[in-house]
Amino acid sequence: MSAVTAGEQFPGGVKFEWAPITSPDPSVCGIPQTYDASEEFKNKKVVLVSVPGAFTPGCHANHVPPYMKDFSKLQEKGVDLVVVIGFNDAFVMNGWGKVNGAGPDSKILFMSDTKSHFAKSMGWMAGVGERNARFAMIIEKSGIVTYAEKEDSIGGVSVSGADVVLSKL
Repeated sequence: MSAVTAGEQFPGGVKFEWAPITSPDPSVCGIPQTYDASEEFKNKKVVLVSVPGAFTPGCHANHVPPYMKDFSKLQEKGVDLVVVIGFNDAFVMNGWGKVNGAGPDSKILFMSDTKSHFAKSMGWMAGVGERNARFAMIIEKSGIVTYAEKEDSIGGVSVSGADVVLSKL
């Protein structure tokens, strides 16, 4: 598969790994399981956000917090889910979700792009080891991608931030 572009159907067979947040308690962690994004995204408007790594300065301070803060604005524009994916394993993404305020009923999910499988398949890698590039996509309820942009630099948040995604909805 090559990079998904606006106007294309979100591909089939896309799977992530996640450990659902079952409790805000940091000592409690869900069991990692497969999340079939291609199936779970059906009939939902989804913002898919990719980060190079949990707890890294750009991702932790600049990229994800605006999505958490502005989720109600995203919902007002019809977004059902925000899915944050990163290179890290499902346990780390679970912990990072909790630190960012996601809970058991959150519509912002933190998942592992296991071994960067999805990012690699699109050719959207960060250029720093095996990490995902920073990017964002809007996937409509029909499965059509209406926005898909990757950052030019690993530290930049210019085309994948919540403010830009809001402007594209």
